[in-house]
Amino acid sequence: MTAVTRLALTDFRNHRDALVEAGQGFVLLSGPNGAGKTNVLEAVSLLTPGRGLRQVSIGDMARSDGPGIFAVAARLDDNIDIGTGTAEAAPDRRQVRINGAAATVNSLGERLAVLWLTPAMDRLFTDSASGRRRFLDRLTLALEPAHAHHAARYEASMRARNKLLGDELDADPDWLSALEAQIAEHGAAIGEARLRTVNALTEAMADLPDDDFPRGALALERWEIGDLAAALRTNRSRDATAGRTTEGPHRQDLIVTHVAKGQPAAHGSTGEQKALLLGLVLAHAELVAERRNAPPILLLDEVAAHLDPGRRAALFARLEGRGQVWMTATEARLFDAIGASATRFHVEAGTILPA
Repeated sequence: MTAVTRLALTDFRNHRDALVEAGQGFVLLSGPNGAGKTNVLEAVSLLTPGRGLRQVSIGDMARSDGPGIFAVAARLDDNIDIGTGTAEAAPDRRQVRINGAAATVNSLGERLAVLWLTPAMDRLFTDSASGRRRFLDRLTLALEPAHAHHAARYEASMRARNKLLGDELDADPDWLSALEAQIAEHGAAIGEARLRTVNALTEAMADLPDDDFPRGALALERWEIGDLAAALRTNRSRDATAGRTTEGPHRQDLIVTHVAKGQPAAHGSTGEQKALLLGLVLAHAELVAERRNAPPILLLDEVAAHLDPGRRAALFARLEGRGQVWMTATEARLFDAIGASATRFHVEAGTILPA
């Protein structure tokens, strides 16, 4: 099992100096709105590649009335120490240390997998394709840590190409060709990894019952371009005019269908979409545990409050014994059905105390 046993926050969000000693199973955080519960989950989400569950720039995470930098330090149950944060010399650049040694952000994906659900994701199926791509990439990263490398290189090459096209239409064609070759190489790796994730997850959900968390079928909007490098060469003038790259896996969409009803997830009620999303994440967590021989850490922000008592009990039952699960709620009573083995905390005004 992989779990965070100790989490220390320094000048992170509204936490000046906070410490959480967590158990292996449920880690329950309750307290009023604005107390800093979600901030704790965000800190845990930074123990993997990416910008965390809020998807904001690293410079926005430091305490507003603090020194302008922050630190998140965690100890894992295998006695690995992970640290991430910023420094005065570069307050907008994220730094990572593993067991005291400098490391890359992408290397975090090799240590543990973290999945999350937040209230902002409730309308995932009806919102923009970019949100669904980010969601799919998070699922893919948990199964294939190398996905972070390809995504980072793809984005960097695409930004460089866009800038070059924007600066001058007669830019060095050899330089453009080199960038387009990199985009094509990493783009192919991204598309293939996403497709493997979609197929594996759909297969994993195929035999699950239609219970409180209905089954979903996933499909990836295929990106039928063929030779991406050639397409990029052909589209240089169009992309220069548009100010962006118009072809590639960054244009894909994730399509989710409610199996029992045979209809797109976007057509379901808000409650159905929430249950479908939960079912998808729970199935994915089991797939990650099987593939990586260790369950992922789950971060569930204000999930219990939006479920009826039956689905809430079903959720707790599904999560019991399935690894470390961090959950938040404004009222501690929402966790009453969870056993005494849970680690419980009360959060208020940036202070975290055992409950």
